[in-house]
Amino acid sequence: MELAVYNIKGEETGRNVSLNESIFGVKPNDHAIYLDVKQYLANKRQGTHKTKERSEVVGSTKKIKRQKGTGTARAGDIKSPIFRGGGRTFGPRPRDYSFKLNKKVKKLARLSALSYKAKADKIRVVEDFNLEAPRTKDYAEFLSNLKVNSEKTLLVLNEQNNNIYLSSRNLPGAKIITAPELNTYDIMNASVLLLAESSVDVLDNMLSNRK
Repeated sequence: MELAVYNIKGEETGRNVSLNESIFGVKPNDHAIYLDVKQYLANKRQGTHKTKERSEVVGSTKKIKRQKGTGTARAGDIKSPIFRGGGRTFGPRPRDYSFKLNKKVKKLARLSALSYKAKADKIRVVEDFNLEAPRTKDYAEFLSNLKVNSEKTLLVLNEQNNNIYLSSRNLPGAKIITAPELNTYDIMNASVLLLAESSVDVLDNMLSNRK
């Protein structure tokens, strides 16, 4: 698959980049994508939710009324879950939501997500660039030149670039990531995938079937 390379002004440079068919042209596996996205979101959960059960509530343990003769149901102490301010029955406790996923499944999920974007023509390749200083206006102009300023974009760089990152973080729907950090969730969550020219080779080395 051949894609034109654009510059920061949104103009074609006259160069083309060939995308590896074994990465951007595989048959997508929806279940692999589902599992990888599920793991990504599960691993981000803190799992610190907690409610008090009746044994943890502070209060009197005195029986609040006699057992019989009241015409109402039997009741123990005020910490019972049926009373306001009492403990909660089977409430949530701190837990770890993360789970493991086979590396081959994760790789298949990323390949599937990239192939979906390629098939939908939602990938743009831009030549490597740098911003002189962190300016949101400059990055917004870059997106406008590519005519993707109204889209949710993910720019994939070959390495960290602080100026580009700081210029983009105040823009809603704009995200920057490096090629080694690329994951299925971010690919699927973006409307348009922007690949820095040098990041294509990094992805090829990471995900190629030759490895």
